[in-house]
Amino acid sequence: MDSKLICCVVLLGSAAVLAAESKLKPIFNGRDLSGWEVPAGNDAAGWYKAVDGVLKIQSGPNKKGSILWTREKYRNFVMEFDFRFGKGIVDSGVHVRNQDQIQIGISGSLKRDMTCSPYIPGKGYPVEAKNIKKLLKAKGWNTMRIQAVGKEYTVWLQGEKVMTYKSDSAIEEGPVGIQLHGNRNMAIDYRKLKLAKLP
Repeated sequence: MDSKLICCVVLLGSAAVLAAESKLKPIFNGRDLSGWEVPAGNDAAGWYKAVDGVLKIQSGPNKKGSILWTREKYRNFVMEFDFRFGKGIVDSGVHVRNQDQIQIGISGSLKRDMTCSPYIPGKGYPVEAKNIKKLLKAKGWNTMRIQAVGKEYTVWLQGEKVMTYKSDSAIEEGPVGIQLHGNRNMAIDYRKLKLAKLP
């Protein structure tokens, strides 16, 4: 491949990234949970709250696990957001169209941090994201990007690609979900949740 062709390929790739960046639109307004299917009893339990631009998630020993789903369904997409660990042993994640999940925090089954790794029902964690110990901030905000194209999931942390996995259980279209594990004292914050639809 000559240098001109290589340059064109690089430029086209960069253009695709910039196009996705320009199409990213907020899916959380920072004020309330408009656009999301709020779990039954959320108001009383206080699982999910919008506070000053932050989606605050708080669990407790008497709270059952739940998922905050978007009302809209998506096919191919890229999603970007910041997250910050709160108190306790954090076990959360993002559901991709169905029960396939990108883990954030400590795996309940493996008892260790599996952030950015896919959790697939019936398979557990088929692959493990790389360089997480180096990239992940225990305190402060982290930036994650999740891309779902067909059956393939790709994840970036702090701008570095850390995981790619092709899931047999992926479905063509579905909502995005934020997971909350129950029966434990933990908190996690999300902010700047944005999503762009892809061809």
